[in-house]
Amino acid sequence: MDKPKNEYFRDSIATVNNEGKRSWVFPKKPSGFFYKYRTYVSYFLLLFLLSAPFIKIKGNQFLLFNVLERKFNIFGFPFWPQDFHLLVISMIVGVVFVILFTVVFGRIFCGWICPQTIFLEMVFRKIEYWIDGDRGKQIRLDKQPWNAEKIRKRLLKWFVFFIISFLIANVFLAYLIGGDTLINYITGNPLDNISTLISLTIFTCVFYFVFAWFREQVCIIACPYGRLQGVLLDNKTINVTYDYKRGEGENGRAKFRKNENRNALGKGDCIDCKQCVVVCPTGIDIRNGTQLECVNCTACIDECDHMMENVGLPKGLIRYASEDNIAKKKPFQFTARMKGYSAVLLILTGILIGMLFLRNDVEARILRLPGQLYQHKENNIISNVYTFKVINKTTKDITDVSYKLLSHKGEIKLVSNKNFVVPKQGLAEGTLFIEINQAALKGDKDKLEIGVYTKGKLIETAKSSFLGPRSYK
Repeated sequence: MDKPKNEYFRDSIATVNNEGKRSWVFPKKPSGFFYKYRTYVSYFLLLFLLSAPFIKIKGNQFLLFNVLERKFNIFGFPFWPQDFHLLVISMIVGVVFVILFTVVFGRIFCGWICPQTIFLEMVFRKIEYWIDGDRGKQIRLDKQPWNAEKIRKRLLKWFVFFIISFLIANVFLAYLIGGDTLINYITGNPLDNISTLISLTIFTCVFYFVFAWFREQVCIIACPYGRLQGVLLDNKTINVTYDYKRGEGENGRAKFRKNENRNALGKGDCIDCKQCVVVCPTGIDIRNGTQLECVNCTACIDECDHMMENVGLPKGLIRYASEDNIAKKKPFQFTARMKGYSAVLLILTGILIGMLFLRNDVEARILRLPGQLYQHKENNIISNVYTFKVINKTTKDITDVSYKLLSHKGEIKLVSNKNFVVPKQGLAEGTLFIEINQAALKGDKDKLEIGVYTKGKLIETAKSSFLGPRSYK
């Protein structure tokens, strides 16, 4: 397979110089067709990310990941610890979807959907362009001594970055503890919730560090997905790709000169303007092929198309294409590998949807008290003691809850001697006795089926075991 003539190999990332120090990236402000639509997508996702913890569906927070209390809401569906298998399957579905998406479209998720990229490129960099100016002004400001102008701009930028980081930390905390809880904490006395205030401060500092200094290093060094792409990408994956066949020609790249026939001279269409390099937010040269740092943000496509228009050459020198499309002019094909991932995704999605429809809003568990044997009472009655737990996953209280034996003739006695209430999105626990005549027992360990009723209506069934005297018939 042909290679770009100017290709070189690196043994370090693009944001580290030869001395091993951080090489700060000052990308040019992007513009163009793809950037316009990426902006629309980013603003929509920003609105979604900032509002999701405060949106409710049937009283349930749209997205909630309360690890401490083990409460999870995904798209308004509440998941309890008893639904952990559903949460695992939904996460596997998400992973398979990302893998399939990566195999087909490369790291388009990183450039268009990832919250890290969206906040960095569409919020923090825009503020930086507003305060410090475009690439050239930023470089000059970085090199100039600490005079009044530099101090003023730096302090203003750092202050704005900190305020935005604080707001992001609040939203992030709302995903963990709930939107309503966060609002109560904000409107109350901060000193009454010191632990929350400390957590908020830590999150603010983390986000400030990431967006003010660490930046693109997250995608290159910290993010596991960036490393995973090396395993998932192949020659048929669609990426942001430089057409080196067209760009290099027979005699390589050359600066543009008016009124010359580049084809006759064997020159490629790449005019070596390096605009694709200066606009890259991770500091790479896309002309050297697919690289670890590339997040498929399309900034180089827009910039290259703009330069091609200026010099009267066809657009698309850098475009979305696969390696096979560039080297062999092969159109996109849905490969067996992609079909395999699609089949797995379809099966898992079907299983998840089926399990969601089969899931009950009320779940009851009745377990024999550990270490307790049966009791032999008057009139040949055998009694066992149990603990029960009823979980209410709905947003309404379930009142007048009672139990009834479905599999045997017998009696269930609650320790409280009255029906109970299961609070909304909560649980009720207690102790009960089950009494059955020995004549109705089939052996020394019978299987019981118990109905859970509310106002006489069956809402759930539970199973347990019942110990009795060993039969010698």
